[in-house]
Amino acid sequence: MEIIDNKAVLLKVRDPERITSVIPKSRLMTTVSENHHEVLVHWGLEEMQVLKNLKIQKVPSPIKGKYIWPGQYKPFEHQKETSAFLTLHRRAFVFNEQGTGKTASAIWAADYLMNVGLIKRVLIVCPLSIMDAAWRADLFTFAIHRKVDTAYGNREKRQKIIQSDAEFVIINYDGIEIVAKEIEEAAFDLIIVDEANAYKNPTTNRWKVFNSLIKPTTWLWMMTGTPAAQSPVDAYGIAKLINPTGVPKFYSHFRDQVMQKISMFKWIPKPNSEDVVHKLLQPAIRYTKEQCLDLPEITYQTREVPLTSQQQKYYDILRKQMLVKAAGEEITTINAAANLNKLLQLSCGAVYSDTGEIVEFDASNRLKVLKEVIDESSHKVLIFVPFRHAIEVIRESLEQDGYTVDLIHGGVPVNKRTEIFKKFQETPNPRVLIIQPQAASHGVTLHAANTIVWWGPITSYETYAQANARVHRSGQKNPCTVIRLKGSGVEKKLYEALQNKQDIQGSIMALYGELLS
Repeated sequence: MEIIDNKAVLLKVRDPERITSVIPKSRLMTTVSENHHEVLVHWGLEEMQVLKNLKIQKVPSPIKGKYIWPGQYKPFEHQKETSAFLTLHRRAFVFNEQGTGKTASAIWAADYLMNVGLIKRVLIVCPLSIMDAAWRADLFTFAIHRKVDTAYGNREKRQKIIQSDAEFVIINYDGIEIVAKEIEEAAFDLIIVDEANAYKNPTTNRWKVFNSLIKPTTWLWMMTGTPAAQSPVDAYGIAKLINPTGVPKFYSHFRDQVMQKISMFKWIPKPNSEDVVHKLLQPAIRYTKEQCLDLPEITYQTREVPLTSQQQKYYDILRKQMLVKAAGEEITTINAAANLNKLLQLSCGAVYSDTGEIVEFDASNRLKVLKEVIDESSHKVLIFVPFRHAIEVIRESLEQDGYTVDLIHGGVPVNKRTEIFKKFQETPNPRVLIIQPQAASHGVTLHAANTIVWWGPITSYETYAQANARVHRSGQKNPCTVIRLKGSGVEKKLYEALQNKQDIQGSIMALYGELLS
């Protein structure tokens, strides 16, 4: 196949009727040579989709030659390939690993489909934590010419946005059920699901409501870096959405294909389960970080995590007390630092009282997002947690959900730490290591992980940078991702300072004033 003058593709085929019978004559020209036929086909998206359906190999999407890639940054080659793949598939999976820029790829592909008139509106379904931090931010970066809105809040607000003229509407999973009727009436042409594992279970109401919105003409792209991460049976729900007629009608039939029962309550994957799942999850494209040689060595992401109602209530009380004190007495640097630390502790889920007692707060929103990140990570994960008691809360929650976890904090003896580090580096488990930053920010190599999660920020840039260097160092074979969880004003200010390579200690009073303004 050869592209001619960016207008047509030239195919050499022995059976031209396969092509001429399905593509209008006005869109092609056929000439006969001695040993083969040369078929010249207009290089349009619809023609290329027909050729793809005919199993013509290496069909080039016209996006690669006719699209001016908008945005502040130019796409990497693997992003162009991902966008091209999506434009040729009405229903498809994107299994590119976390940190490879699949959000931008989907935006460019959708923008191109709008340009050629195949779609008008896009619904993006994703976790609450990345509605603004990832999708809205990336749409502003890569498709600033499009109208974008976020359907979040009460029913009336969501309804108004769904019914608006926004070309891209972003909504969280649970928001779908609130305005399902309005979404159906709005008739979105394309639905993009990020972190698609949220729909792995077809027995849930979440899955059933979403499935009811998918029409035969709907474009549907489902994205996750870790399909069937926990078990082969996790593939069933997402496969049933993309290709409902290509999967067994009943979940139990699929389970029997991929799992073997060894006791009353225990099933293990069959030897051929990976092959079965691979065939089921098609059409799909996947790029690992190792394959993306043009990626930066380390990328940073922020995930918005709203404080729970309990956290927000006491955060507001603490901040009001700080305002009263600031109005009635001189605030010293020591007092300011102590007050800021209390706000940070509350954001992280455990506050140390003046008497040394620990008061726990509901941190369920942050735990939910943390588990989403772990599930999306293809390698091991480090979690840096500023406060010791929060470490115990996280460990207990993760272990209850079946994650293998170990931890390092100031109370763990040095010889024990060495043993834990060695086990993390050299054995499959633990998959997750929770660390108090000051206890492992220097000298330790932990490149078995390539994802770092900051449960909350710290005040020392030097410690922050050294902690991130535990994975990003000699011997690391994969690009690394640092994810920062943010839910409160004090966290936002601290992360901004860390991003600007500032130690907070010298600017405590300025930060204190900003939070009270």
